[in-house]
Amino acid sequence: MEPVRIACVRYLNTAPLVEGLDKAQGVTLLPSVPSRIIDMLTGGLADIGLASVVDAINAPGPMALIPAGMIGCDGPTLTVRLFSSVPLDQVVTLHADTDSHTSVILAQVLLHHLYKVRPPLVPFDARERVELSEQGACVTPGDLHDAWPPTILLIGDKVVTDAPPADRYPHQLDLGEAWKTLTGLPFVYAMWMCPVAFMQDPRLPITAALLDRQRRHNLTRLDWIVQCRAPEARWPLPLARTYLGENLRYEVTPQAREAVERFLSIAAELNLIARRSVVWA
Repeated sequence: MEPVRIACVRYLNTAPLVEGLDKAQGVTLLPSVPSRIIDMLTGGLADIGLASVVDAINAPGPMALIPAGMIGCDGPTLTVRLFSSVPLDQVVTLHADTDSHTSVILAQVLLHHLYKVRPPLVPFDARERVELSEQGACVTPGDLHDAWPPTILLIGDKVVTDAPPADRYPHQLDLGEAWKTLTGLPFVYAMWMCPVAFMQDPRLPITAALLDRQRRHNLTRLDWIVQCRAPEARWPLPLARTYLGENLRYEVTPQAREAVERFLSIAAELNLIARRSVVWA
């Protein structure tokens, strides 16, 4: 049989899911950036991908979630955070780091339900500190230190390795913690998924078992993964151990499934995503 093509991101938070997959038989690993993975799945360039859960709904072709592994939390996430110079009920514009489609939707859900505001979004390249126009062009703000906007959603390693100045942002919100407060549920940011048509492929159950087995194996050697991957991601080792071992969750539990359904339902009620049923592989 042909190898299954698996698209994924090589970030610190994905290491417990993807570490070692490049050595597994029967798969071809395709490293990519987060926003590109859903296009690879819909375009037939990959069979399975680790993508934002909202992509399973927003994709032009129907996607099925594979409960073999996820990136989630059950409380504070640490790396998905709102920074604001004004109280959150006074936010008028949200500059959004677009690395995670799910986190952008979650921020809007939480601002609406907890603070009764629905500010317009401005796509923002947090690494370069520039706004992105609808045409993809950059609006250059000048000095990088002065380029931080009044309110920004920041996602990923940069929350730790390139955080904005704390004195500029007295109001902060960890989105995972806020979701837990709002619903009592864990939160799921990303999950393995595939086109619905691939559910009929005999390679799917074999590959899903491999993904599940690799996740379980990696969680038994988390200290080794931290030692190997944290320095290249510029994370302090103690913080990386806490992040991977305590903040994040990787097993798709019944509560995680419920959280996916609840989040996507709320987002659809606010017209932030299409209203579609979740398909589980």
